[in-house]
Amino acid sequence: MTRIDLHCHSTASDGTLTPAELVKAGAAAGLDVMAITDHDTTGGWQAAADALPDGLRLVRGAELSCRWHGADDWPIALHLLAYLFDPAEPRLAGDLARMRTDREQRAEKIVRKLAADGVPITWDEVYGYAQGGSVGRPHIAQALIRAGLVRTTNEAFASRWLGARYFVPKADLDVFEAVRAVRAAGGVAVFAHPRATVRGRVVPDRLIVELAEAGLFGLEADHEDHSPVEREHVRALAGDLGLVVTGSSDFHGTHKTVQLGDYTTDPEAYEKIVSAATGVSVLG
Repeated sequence: MTRIDLHCHSTASDGTLTPAELVKAGAAAGLDVMAITDHDTTGGWQAAADALPDGLRLVRGAELSCRWHGADDWPIALHLLAYLFDPAEPRLAGDLARMRTDREQRAEKIVRKLAADGVPITWDEVYGYAQGGSVGRPHIAQALIRAGLVRTTNEAFASRWLGARYFVPKADLDVFEAVRAVRAAGGVAVFAHPRATVRGRVVPDRLIVELAEAGLFGLEADHEDHSPVEREHVRALAGDLGLVVTGSSDFHGTHKTVQLGDYTTDPEAYEKIVSAATGVSVLG
């Protein structure tokens, strides 16, 4: 049986394994295909490709931070998984560069707010945890854990800390613009964990209908943060709209308990993604 995991993170964003370690872990976990989908960056692509073990195919992608502004006056955050797009396409490359800059500026603001309240963490420490990748809140969470102020990343993301008291908003892409940008770069866009109510507010199904009309290719159904009922809802919606259904671990390493290959994608859905993409090819 072919095992395919299309949502994995490295130290190029907020994972704990380097890109090289990530692909080696994928092979060790018995995967046949894996995707590297770091947040708003392609920074791990080359290192993952250089270290790709024999027998493992690599889908190069990214997880894009997006917003939908159609819900009353309060936008809803959502994530798009962009696969096999051309990283040199000017529009999407510019969007990714702007988001990476914003992520770093946001993290610096959070660290300053924490330091102003006497929390013993520094920007140098947080930046070091990112190991040259895209700096994000998980790296601040690591510093809070080191300082003994929280025990886990989830606790760091609660309202007492990074979830509310020290929250700083970040600039995200309009989700319709993101879908169009991915398509223009020859890529395929899949909505990540669209019904994960454990993460907060989710978008209504009518938005997904509109996104499908705009070029959305698929929905991630099998995910740790979806209940069985939510998974079935996503599958049914994808069936109604003619979208592919994916399953993925959303692996981050020690940031989460989920392991590589805990949730997988059907080979038929994978082949449809590969056939539709024209930006870059699968490696391996």
